[in-house]
Amino acid sequence: MTQHRGTPTIAQVALIGLFVAALVTAQLTASKVLAFDIPVALPITGAQLALPGAALAYALTFLASDCYTELYGKRAAQIVVNVGFALNFVVLALVWSTIAAPAADPDSAGQFATVLGASTNIVLGSLLAYIISQNWDVIVFHRIREYTGSEKLWLRNIGSTASSQAIDTVVFVAVGFVVAPALLDVGMDSLGFRAALNLVIGQYLLKFAIAVLDTPIVYAIVSLVRSREGAEAGEAHVA
Repeated sequence: MTQHRGTPTIAQVALIGLFVAALVTAQLTASKVLAFDIPVALPITGAQLALPGAALAYALTFLASDCYTELYGKRAAQIVVNVGFALNFVVLALVWSTIAAPAADPDSAGQFATVLGASTNIVLGSLLAYIISQNWDVIVFHRIREYTGSEKLWLRNIGSTASSQAIDTVVFVAVGFVVAPALLDVGMDSLGFRAALNLVIGQYLLKFAIAVLDTPIVYAIVSLVRSREGAEAGEAHVA
């Protein structure tokens, strides 16, 4: 079956869909702070890691963007990233329009506003963290590729994700959990320095582990797409 020129492939739609789905999920789940016991006590966090509920969902956005960058090139990936940035405003507008709408049950409206209102802080934090870290991820991924050629996909995946996740984690926690709650006084209370630092460490350790563990998945996705779409996907990044 011949693909018409300019028609998105199944892989393109699937990767963009994964990116957007994970991004929106991250906005709505980040306000819940998770706690995991670990076998070894770390200097700052102790034997328990605290991290936002969105850590896994947001890590998936980097997997999707790295696959997309490898297959379709820097410019195509940056378009996806920047459209995703605009969609954050759509999420924010929809959440607040729902909060502002008249409620059939006034008692539950306050709980609804408390739960989803917290996503305002999360969205604001993610807006800044997202636009910096995702574009950094695409740039670093492409820059490493310029030096390594088509080899060492593992290095591009881990190197770009590890550095961009560090930027993302610090900015996201600082704005979403400390600065925005203090300034807007909506949703959750502002976290203290130590609690915020625990979130940064916990979230980054999980994201870094995912970056390492998802490397075989990135290889599998890229290999599968190239086998189905042919050389065009493999050469898109040179444009």
